[in-house]
Amino acid sequence: IVANIDLLPQSYGANVKVQRKCRESVVYLLDAIRERLVSFYRNTNQKPTRIIVYRDGVSEGQFAEVLREEIQGIRSACMILSPDYRPPITYVVVQKRHHARMFCKYSTDMVGKARNIPPGTTVDTGIVSPEGFDFYLCSHYGVQGTSRPARYHVLWDDNNFSADEMQAITYGMCHTYGRCARSVSIPAPVYYADLVATRARCHIKRKL
Repeated sequence: IVANIDLLPQSYGANVKVQRKCRESVVYLLDAIRERLVSFYRNTNQKPTRIIVYRDGVSEGQFAEVLREEIQGIRSACMILSPDYRPPITYVVVQKRHHARMFCKYSTDMVGKARNIPPGTTVDTGIVSPEGFDFYLCSHYGVQGTSRPARYHVLWDDNNFSADEMQAITYGMCHTYGRCARSVSIPAPVYYADLVATRARCHIKRKL
C-alpha cells in the first residue's frame, strides 16, 4: 500500500504485507490504511478531506469482490482513526494489460519518431463500457513502438467527480513520478507500489 504523506502530493510512504498469491483483495488493508492515515496526520496535522484510490492488478471479474472488501476496509480504518471521520472515497482500477491501441487520424497530430498519439490523449466514448464510468488515457510520451494507454475504471465515487475532473486528476498524477522528468504511463502512486512490491519480493527470495 502506497499513499502520500503530504498535501501536494509529492512524498509517499508504503506498507508491505505478505499474502497468498491466489488472493487478489488486500488481506491487511485495514491496518495498512490506518498506518498511512496516521502518517499523513503526523506530517500535515490534518486528516485527508477526501481519499482517491488507484488500484492495480484487478481483472474485471474480480471488481465486485475487491471493491466490496476494500471499500469496507478503508471506511473501517477511517473510523478507527476517529468515529466520526468519514471522508468521501473514489476507487479507481488501473488496467495496463489490454489490447486497445490508438492512432492519430491526421499526421499533423502525431508526435515523435514513433508517430504516436500525443500525451494527454483521452478516450471516454465509443470503445468504453456503455454502463460503467471508465476511460482510456495515454499520459506518456511514446518513444519506441506504439503507445499503449492505460484504462481506468471508476468503480466507486463518493466525491462525484465529473469525467473531466477525474481525467485531469489522473493525468496530473502521472506527472509526479520522481524518477522521470516527463509524465509516465500510470499515476505515480501506482508506479511506486510496483517498486515497493518488487523490492519486497527480493527480500522474501533472500529469506527463502
